[in-house]
Amino acid sequence: MSRTFTLLAGCRDRVGIVAHVSGFIAGHKGWITEASYHTDPVSHWFFMRHVIMADSLPMDIDTFRAQFGEYAKSMDIDWQISDSAAPKRVVIFVSKEEHCLAELLYRWRSKDMQFDIAGVISNHNDMRSYVEFHGLPYHYIPVDKQNKITAFSEIENVLAACQADTIVLARYMQILPPALCTKYHGRIINIHHSFLPSFAGAKPYHQAYERGVKLIGATSHYVTEELDAGPIIEQDVIRVSHDTDIPSMVRLGKDVEKLVLARAVRYHLEDRVLVHGNKTVVFA
Repeated sequence: MSRTFTLLAGCRDRVGIVAHVSGFIAGHKGWITEASYHTDPVSHWFFMRHVIMADSLPMDIDTFRAQFGEYAKSMDIDWQISDSAAPKRVVIFVSKEEHCLAELLYRWRSKDMQFDIAGVISNHNDMRSYVEFHGLPYHYIPVDKQNKITAFSEIENVLAACQADTIVLARYMQILPPALCTKYHGRIINIHHSFLPSFAGAKPYHQAYERGVKLIGATSHYVTEELDAGPIIEQDVIRVSHDTDIPSMVRLGKDVEKLVLARAVRYHLEDRVLVHGNKTVVFA
């Protein structure tokens, strides 16, 4: 796979943005292999994603950052750039359910998705042998009402030691403290086993069963201080009927959950997600 730089940018919509940014890249002989654009008709905010062949530029990414940074400042553009040669370092959080973890490990092991797993953190020991079978470090940090502050302090130390870029909550059944949500803002991805905003909180399949719904689903979103209310990255549903009991809903739901989470993580890893307020633009 050829090395690429991915440029994400956003600004107030106006005439000439694409021409100016593309012109800057072309002026340095940059070869754009993907280009995606969107304007929000309500906020009038413009979103852009360019994938650039790294070896087409006469500079490294740090030099590009410095030169484009001055240019973007003059244009009042919010932006970031990533290098495909520097995969994101991911720490996965899990409790007792293994389906989402297993899906991510499969995609990592098969190189279907390009990322480094720096470690797995769990509040239970159930997944230890499975994780260590893959040659990955497993950090068992129990969390209960009496030790939450101590536990999450230890978790923060592990995240720092792992140099985590991204945190993935693969059915981690603990609420993260606000300080951690703020520190890793836009870098914590959760899977909620419900089609949010319906049935937030605990036991959503039980809530869905009691309401007699005909569709159940899963939602992957960025974590914020407000429970299950962060910007949504990906969702999907599966049909159920009046004779689908709760265990069957859980079984069917797991299939949706693992795929929704995997897609959301892929979009994040490939820098396809731009967040604006509590909404996302996903150039899938």
